[in-house]
Amino acid sequence: MKELKTILNENSFIKKLNEDLKNGGVIAFVTDTVWGIGCLPNCPKAVDKIYDIKGRDRSKPLILMSNESENLFPYVEKISEAGMSLINKYFPGALTLVTEKSDKTPKYITSNKNTVGIRVPDNLFFQKLCSVIEGNVLATTSANLSNYPSSKTYDEALNSIGCYVDYVFEDYGCICQGLESTVVLIENKNLKILRQGAIIL
Repeated sequence: MKELKTILNENSFIKKLNEDLKNGGVIAFVTDTVWGIGCLPNCPKAVDKIYDIKGRDRSKPLILMSNESENLFPYVEKISEAGMSLINKYFPGALTLVTEKSDKTPKYITSNKNTVGIRVPDNLFFQKLCSVIEGNVLATTSANLSNYPSSKTYDEALNSIGCYVDYVFEDYGCICQGLESTVVLIENKNLKILRQGAIIL
């Protein structure tokens, strides 16, 4: 990974960040698409907080994001050949792949569905963030109140949800492109586009 000098280079901050996340913390951060908020996937208190912050419908699942595909594989069942082809082509990038979840993925993240969305953003700051978080995976959604536009800058994220989350990270020049990810459901060899976004399939 290319070196990026940020607050994440400070060991004392990394320690506090991980402690806050374990205690139910929610953070906001830039990705390659739009700004996001996230928490540890094994923390139901924090997941509840995300839904409450956004006023998000509980029938809408969160997605799992990481800096490396390998960190996400334990959260899903065996991915089909078609799914791996998409991962190899578009990860890291603006594609969210929805596939069958494993027992490691709590149903409170997936809205009791048997599938979960996974993604590896192509954003240097987000990748560094995940690399210092214990477990290297965040349960995420966009950084905005429900029914309002997604945040595309640090100031928009700060103004939208800054007073509700534990920390809003600067982007350190790693800006987003402002268009949501494409979401694809994969069932065996069949692909279904659930949301057309930055990647055209």
